[in-house]
Amino acid sequence: MGTLNHLSLGWLSPALSYLMACAGAALGLRCTLRGLAASGAARRNWLVTAAAAIGSGIWTMHFVAMFGFTVDGTELRYDVPLTVLSLAVAVLVTGLGLTVVCYGGHRGLPLLAGGVTTGLGVAAMHYLGMAAVRMHAGLRYDAGTVALSVLVAVGAATAALWAAVTVRNGYAAGAAALAMGLAVSCMHYTGMAAVHVRLEPIRTALGGASAVEFVFPLAVGLGSSLFLASAFVALSPTAQERAGYREAGELGIEELPAAVARPEPGPQEIAFPGVGAADGPVYGLGDGSGAGPGVGAERHDPERHDRVA
Repeated sequence: MGTLNHLSLGWLSPALSYLMACAGAALGLRCTLRGLAASGAARRNWLVTAAAAIGSGIWTMHFVAMFGFTVDGTELRYDVPLTVLSLAVAVLVTGLGLTVVCYGGHRGLPLLAGGVTTGLGVAAMHYLGMAAVRMHAGLRYDAGTVALSVLVAVGAATAALWAAVTVRNGYAAGAAALAMGLAVSCMHYTGMAAVHVRLEPIRTALGGASAVEFVFPLAVGLGSSLFLASAFVALSPTAQERAGYREAGELGIEELPAAVARPEPGPQEIAFPGVGAADGPVYGLGDGSGAGPGVGAERHDPERHDRVA
């Protein structure tokens, strides 16, 4: 029997894997809320994004945790096609569960069906990921512990879907993301507890890629994408906020003519309606009594009148 070590890096790998699961859950919850508030193609796009976030978060959590998994007496490598397939399974089953719940109803049978489907898919992702491991040893699983891990996955998926379509408050969504991350981590380590390894005396060349060559860059890329996407979605306005901005802009435009309306003539402005009538009234500058000289008005000179006469 080979000696298994799930914490070869100490608590670093469990902590980072939990963080990845929480990031994927938080982004998925946010995108699901946006999808429920939208309709048509916009709803579909938001739900696809949510499925990608939650599925890739679960997958990243699994393989970040696997960095701390070692077996004495053999190295570990990973089959690339199976590893990529496990990622695709995680995203697809999460999308299927979200579709069933969001379009079929938020409670009752649709929620249960979506939770069971997603939970079985998450468990399939986990064991596909384990099947992708290449080592000089044979793997054996304890059936009872495997069944327990599947039950944990179904329960975690059902709770996650319920939270995705029910939680509206920001603080509650954050708490739900933390709980979902914990549930996914529990499922992973429950499944790992079912593993038993028997070393093989015949040593042949192992196929696949090492964790540093393939899994680590992919996990880092997905993890970075999750954090960047989370920041983008968190800072982007919701549909209600955009509608509020549009309404405020329309109100501002409607009030603009009244604000820039032509002022009424003041007490220092006197209109001489007969002068320059073709071009509109001419305004003179007087003292308000009409006696002062004005622009465009002719000054009355009595002496000049006498000379002309």
